[in-house]
Amino acid sequence: MKDFKNDFMLAPGCYLLNHSVGRPLKTAEQSFKQQFFTPWQDSGVEPWGDWLGIIERFTQALSTLFNAPANEFCPQVNLSSALTKLVMSVERLQQSDAVILLSELDFPSMGFALKKALPHGCELRFIPAANDITDANVWDSFITSDVDMVFVSHAYSNTGQLSPIEQIVETAKAREALTLVDIAQSAGIVPLDLNALQADFMIGSSVKWLCGGPGAAYLWVNKQHIADCQPKDVGWFSHENPFEFDIHDFRYHQSALKFWGGTPSIAPFAIASHSIEYFSRVGSIALRQHNQQLLDVIAAELEGKVVSPRAPSQRSGTIILDFADKQQQVLPRLKSANVSVDVRSFGMRVSPHIYNDEADIHEFLKWVKAT
Repeated sequence: MKDFKNDFMLAPGCYLLNHSVGRPLKTAEQSFKQQFFTPWQDSGVEPWGDWLGIIERFTQALSTLFNAPANEFCPQVNLSSALTKLVMSVERLQQSDAVILLSELDFPSMGFALKKALPHGCELRFIPAANDITDANVWDSFITSDVDMVFVSHAYSNTGQLSPIEQIVETAKAREALTLVDIAQSAGIVPLDLNALQADFMIGSSVKWLCGGPGAAYLWVNKQHIADCQPKDVGWFSHENPFEFDIHDFRYHQSALKFWGGTPSIAPFAIASHSIEYFSRVGSIALRQHNQQLLDVIAAELEGKVVSPRAPSQRSGTIILDFADKQQQVLPRLKSANVSVDVRSFGMRVSPHIYNDEADIHEFLKWVKAT
């Protein structure tokens, strides 16, 4: 297998924090300069023509990675903003008795955004954290006839769990509930085919496994819903023709770009599009296989410490380890050895990427066992 280490900016030590922020490509800085700065610096005309080409490149990169038409993707600044815009645009979710199902294990920001975006009287119904969200039967029991939308994380950041999104979407459709998939923790590292899945909506980002930095999030809207969505947070780039400049005539863009808004940020998408294209060439299947092989090495060596799922169908790209009363001894030792991991409520999070190898894992294990 190719040595991917040479393609990335890797500081001395062992970086296993890819569930938080992925490392940049060595070519990212030059690509950014060429895409963003060169049209701005070297031309006497406004650079918007070139800059908007960056956004087209970004949506096309997403289209390739996730197998869905580019016009179903819209750039967003972050997931919370994307979620708020979406919920406020769907008539069914703006009824006073709307019910949205999610898990207590979801990233808190998603719950905060939903609460504020829904009308007073709507219900956020939570699957308790104690329930096994990798079990399709659990979701089946909670997706009742009064649920209007199921919010589901593809992967859960603090537990290393992978949800059965195919079965969840199928169950929700059978019960006439909408589905929104959050792929912040799975984008790139867990294969996702949106054309096959046929969820209703998806939100994601580029900062983690896609190594694209912050600020380059995205919203995907299944084509069957684009016409019906009526975003309230709009601007001139939500317009069918942003350069028409008629203040009396607003017409929604015919694609998912109706969710775009005012003058857009460009720079983050220049970095992210370059990175996403790279990972599309590598392929999500290869990324997943490599990641899972390295997690298997850790699981075999630290059998009794693993608190995240062992089955590949239930395991995300992150393994969670619980060292009990030694947890606070292990972390400083790893830090002093330049081994980068972190700790959350369920344990230590360890996430190897394509640029990690078995030597990195054995380095990690060496310092863990020395504690």
